[in-house]
Amino acid sequence: MEKEQHNILEIPESICRVLERVKSVFRDEPKVYEIFENCYTDTLRTAVKRMEDESVYVVTGDIPAMWLRDSAASLRPYLIPAREDAQVADLLVGVVHRQFQYICIDPYANAFNETSNGNCWAKDETEMNDWLWERKYEVDSLCYPLSFAYLVWKNTGRTEQFDHVFLEGAWKILEVFRIEQCHEERSSYRFSRKDTYFTDTLSRDGKGALVKSKTGMIWSGFRPSDDACTYGYLVPSNMFAVTALENLAEIAEQILKASDLAEEALKLSNEIYEGIETYAITRKEEYGEVYAYEVDGFGQYNLMDDANVPSLLSMDYLGYHGRNPQVAVNTRKMILSEANPFYYKGEKAAGIGSPHTPAGYVWHIALCMQGLTAGTKEEKKRIIDMLTATDGGKQLMHESFCVDDDTHYTREWFAWANAMFSELVMDYCGYHLVTNND
Repeated sequence: MEKEQHNILEIPESICRVLERVKSVFRDEPKVYEIFENCYTDTLRTAVKRMEDESVYVVTGDIPAMWLRDSAASLRPYLIPAREDAQVADLLVGVVHRQFQYICIDPYANAFNETSNGNCWAKDETEMNDWLWERKYEVDSLCYPLSFAYLVWKNTGRTEQFDHVFLEGAWKILEVFRIEQCHEERSSYRFSRKDTYFTDTLSRDGKGALVKSKTGMIWSGFRPSDDACTYGYLVPSNMFAVTALENLAEIAEQILKASDLAEEALKLSNEIYEGIETYAITRKEEYGEVYAYEVDGFGQYNLMDDANVPSLLSMDYLGYHGRNPQVAVNTRKMILSEANPFYYKGEKAAGIGSPHTPAGYVWHIALCMQGLTAGTKEEKKRIIDMLTATDGGKQLMHESFCVDDDTHYTREWFAWANAMFSELVMDYCGYHLVTNND
């Protein structure tokens, strides 16, 4: 997909001030600033489009569709200037409006068209309509809009995103999550894609991985990579659901004055938390107790991590805190080692990749997350240096790249990766969001 200059707004003064601060911090390392400037301004110039109803459409990059997940993640770094800039805040509110319009169309879909034009990734066997680009059910796709709406409120004070469409969408999310807690017995969701890789479709005639019902956790058909789950309880996405539902409960209580919604959201959040702490912890030799990436509730588990967020690496970033903090420490140590089958080392980099991309390819998103969750400023800087040394000569981030040669990479234009780099650099420079951790 060719980049289109939407020119939704000129780069405003509030963002220019961020650029100047970053430039000052990295005055002796001009390449860091140059890549940051490109990444931070590229999304506004090319990926964002104001619609006639004042909602905002965000393409993921080189695919002409709006992902609920990517649109929230790609705009997150603009929450900082939005604190003082009403125009930027308007943009973020518009994104929330668009996301919840889509959720009300179909809460099981992960990606949507700009108009009801019938475009789609493939002619899948599922309940499609002309708005849907793809209908892969992913728990995180419903968590991101809740979390993003909350972050807009907490960082800008804006609340007009919490309208009747938001309320309708919030109830739809709760309904889907309740159904998918008992996927085997209650869910009518099916997804089959013909003539494709097994990771791009669901088993059992589209019903997907068999799980034990009533664990408290929510079944997910697909990971945030859009790959099918091996075991249906995707632990990082359930961790995200815990915090996103806490956000919703606070919104319902303080803004919507909907005590029934707040009570239901908090009850569901607590059930998921109990499910994770009961079913998602196992033991790994040399590491002790760790969180599995996926489980089925029957005792099978998948020990790995994937580059896409939510991931086990992103637990602290998402605001998830288990009963025993040592389990998270052990898990981080495990997934940032070759005990994780998708951790790769090479001449140019070491980090987490994904089964979604070739073996030996590390993702910029995962490196950024490693930096954002690092315990020291020195470690953050080491990761920033690795990122700037692996841009493939393009002065932008990519999806993944070869650990031995960063000129071999996937996806020329990937807004999410650019946003994550921007967020890490801003974090290093002292910019911090108000989140549910605060």
